[in-house]
Amino acid sequence: MSVLVVDAANVVGARADGWWKDRAGAARRLHEELLVADIDYDVIVLVLEGQAKGGVRAGRDAHVRTVHAPKDGDATIVAEARKAAEKGQRVVVVTADRALDARVHGVGATAIGPTWLLDRL
Repeated sequence: MSVLVVDAANVVGARADGWWKDRAGAARRLHEELLVADIDYDVIVLVLEGQAKGGVRAGRDAHVRTVHAPKDGDATIVAEARKAAEKGQRVVVVTADRALDARVHGVGATAIGPTWLLDRL
């Protein structure tokens, strides 16, 4: 089983498309793209924080599970990565945040940059 955990704020922020004017809309567009993307992962976990949570309800849609971070997204991303790694799943986190990269490595996950994901959407 393979799990892709997406730092939505980081991925959305990698596009200069006016996302800052409508964070909820940017999250919704990313969610819609993930639903149809040809990505070789069994489960995609989309972590939303702040205003972005208004764009997608928490829960599962097909192979995409949306999680609303109660506070900061990083803590939720690490928790999701840890949970999957403890189950023996292969976990990859999409983020450009170097501190978050180090934290997810500490729980058994690897990290790749947003460009990798954006190139596949």
